Amino acid sequence: MSQTALATRYSPSVGSFAAMLLLALMWGVSIPITKLGLLTLPPLTLTALRFGIALPLMFLLVIGKQRLPRRALPRVAALGVLGIGIGQVAQTFGVVGTSASVATIISATIPIFVVVFAAARLRQPVSGLQALGLLAAFAGIALVASGRGDAAVATSQTTLAGAALVLLSALTIAFYYVWSVELTEQYGTATVAAWSTVFGFLALLPWAAWEMWHVPFQVTTTGLATAVYLGLVVTVAGLFLWLHLLRTVPARIAAGIQYLQPVVGVAAAAVMFGDELGLFFVLGVLLVLGGLALTVTERRKVAA
Repeated sequence: MSQTALATRYSPSVGSFAAMLLLALMWGVSIPITKLGLLTLPPLTLTALRFGIALPLMFLLVIGKQRLPRRALPRVAALGVLGIGIGQVAQTFGVVGTSASVATIISATIPIFVVVFAAARLRQPVSGLQALGLLAAFAGIALVASGRGDAAVATSQTTLAGAALVLLSALTIAFYYVWSVELTEQYGTATVAAWSTVFGFLALLPWAAWEMWHVPFQVTTTGLATAVYLGLVVTVAGLFLWLHLLRTVPARIAAGIQYLQPVVGVAAAAVMFGDELGLFFVLGVLLVLGGLALTVTERRKVAA
């Protein structure tokens, strides 16, 4: 039986759920932490610094692992350009042109797209009840976001181009995750993650160089600490953990748990920036948790 088939039938262990919750925490707090970094560093400069810090550690992890054959280079290069050169750049510019609440809602579509792409490419089935759970979790994220700030202010801070770029980012990042699973099954997680990051970083570098030449900025301790966290925790540890989870548990479960990311981000922002959390936040969290409960349910078959 192939690894994809095993992943489809695999029932997640307590350790797998713990890993998924840890990942939601790691990636969730990255949003307010990024906001701190952007106070002193331009968006593309911060992103380039993030991946520049991540690359050396990634290649340390590749030592002694499976080598990447030449015939795989075009696909791995395309993967990196898609995920970083397009996905991360689109996200960076999209967040600039949208309010925090609108960007949160659009970005929360990533788990849905992951499930759709996994069903199409990895042949991982999703029941009607599980699909309902994903939609309920998404509705919870919408409640969480709508409960923060004035809707008129959010609308005034959002442009159509900004929203379109965040949506483009969500689509490309979701496909990047699923395509990564296919390639890591053939060439190994560490090898694919390292080389795809190289090609993505090279695609990002000209944009970042242009920005650094034209936009004045100041390198501060906060900016460097942000880049280190994003590079080592979010990019290296987070990406390796996420790709491992996608190979060992059904995509609908791994993606569903990640709906907790915006909840973690909103809560962290409340602590760091003094944002108020109201009734909508509580109701949204309950809806997310209820949706996740439906997402992880398994239909048990009666033995003949």
